[in-house]
Amino acid sequence: QVQLVESGGGWVQAGASLRLSCAASGRTFRSYASGWFRQVPGKEREFVAAISAGGGYTVYADSVQGRFTISRDNAKNTAYLQMNSLKPEDTAAYSCAAYPTSPFDGGSPDRRISRYDAWGQGTQVTVSP
Repeated sequence: QVQLVESGGGWVQAGASLRLSCAASGRTFRSYASGWFRQVPGKEREFVAAISAGGGYTVYADSVQGRFTISRDNAKNTAYLQMNSLKPEDTAAYSCAAYPTSPFDGGSPDRRISRYDAWGQGTQVTVSP
């Protein structure tokens, strides 16, 4: 199982950009699909974006489609979330997650929280009006 560490969170004003990074330990990261989730206190964790193990497939929540871009560099064992045109409603703790894939998974990564078995500790993103 991989271990994940996020970085890149911070405080920005609305309209600004941030890039989150998710560094994975272990040489098997290239066989893991990776996703980003976020959570606000008092609310359930919600899906943001996910990318397949090879990077060829991505899926996004409707709320971030067109503003956020997920990517990965398997040579660096790192996944990224580029967040543009940030809004106050994007304020949350963002967590990176991953799950091992198999040949039976198909192309598109899973957006279900229950599928992910490796999680980072989270990084806070705060967007002021």
